Amino acid sequence: MSTGAIATLLGQQPYSFHGLKTIGKIFFILDIVLFLAFSACITYRFIHNRGSLTLSLHHPHESFFFGAFFVSIALIIYCIELYGVPACGPWLIKTLEILFWLYAAIVILVAVFQYHVIFDRRELPVTGAMPAWILPVYPFLVLGVLGGTLLKSQPPGPGFNIFIGSVTFQGLGWTIAFLMLTLYFTRLVNSKLPEIPKRPGMYVAVGPAAYTANAFISLGMQAPKHVPEDLFGITSFPVGDAFKAFGLIAGIFLWFISFWFSAIATVSIIISAKESHFTLNHWGFIFPNAGMTIALIYIAKALDSPGIKGVCSAATIVLVMLWIWVAILNVKGVIQKKVLWPGMDEDMEDIEGHGHKPGEEQEDSDGQV
Repeated sequence: MSTGAIATLLGQQPYSFHGLKTIGKIFFILDIVLFLAFSACITYRFIHNRGSLTLSLHHPHESFFFGAFFVSIALIIYCIELYGVPACGPWLIKTLEILFWLYAAIVILVAVFQYHVIFDRRELPVTGAMPAWILPVYPFLVLGVLGGTLLKSQPPGPGFNIFIGSVTFQGLGWTIAFLMLTLYFTRLVNSKLPEIPKRPGMYVAVGPAAYTANAFISLGMQAPKHVPEDLFGITSFPVGDAFKAFGLIAGIFLWFISFWFSAIATVSIIISAKESHFTLNHWGFIFPNAGMTIALIYIAKALDSPGIKGVCSAATIVLVMLWIWVAILNVKGVIQKKVLWPGMDEDMEDIEGHGHKPGEEQEDSDGQV
């Protein structure tokens, strides 16, 4: 997800230079390679350990991350639009239209059945609520963004269908995410902050408002092209222009909410930095904040603000540096067998039986509980 997010971010910079697109394409290719490699590894895991797929989908922590797989697919489709369409013919535009609707059909099933399993099989306390609870519906948070990007090359007829679909899908994603965020906010008020190694995961809460702001603005900017001027029988003004104005205002409204969640997470991480260590939660630095930056890029372009564009460029540099830093720590952690290793997952027991199970007490090196 994070690598794909960097690729999409680099492909939409307000200020460019020779070679920037090439760097974006490198991240895109790397994203595809990593996606295929990780998919092969997780497939081997499920085949090698019979029944582990079912256990994974029913796990009180791991099951939420099933949605991240589909977010990664959405980002690949997003990058195909950014980097592939300018170099290919109309056939790719039609292919992307088909992929959009096929993807939407699949993630509807994921959102329904994944949450059904969670509601039916697990009783999760609100005191343990985390932004990761949003992940099963996260694909819908990027569907509106994906639709807004595809509309740049889609013809008016299919484009209007994608426009309506994007609004519908984004509505589901934002509403469910908002409900989950209320549980997370309740946890922050009534309980302690997440454990220090898990705090980078607090950035996941940035995504719903950030990507919905992104969707509002990108769909609004494309509305005059794809929305009929007399939609709903309105003839006094072009309806597409109304959508454009509303999309920008709504996007600005939501963007600052995402910034607030990002600031809360940042402060929480900084004050506990000395006690922290690397976990896979550190990838949370990248993807949600990339969405917030892309939304700000859209705002900067709509307002034609050089100052905001400069902030976006600076934020992009910081995110790329964070990606490099987290990637180095991740590789180092794997080599040292501290992450992605049986019994070493930082937030849960391994579904093959390594480590301790939730509710079980652990003993330290002296045999004390």
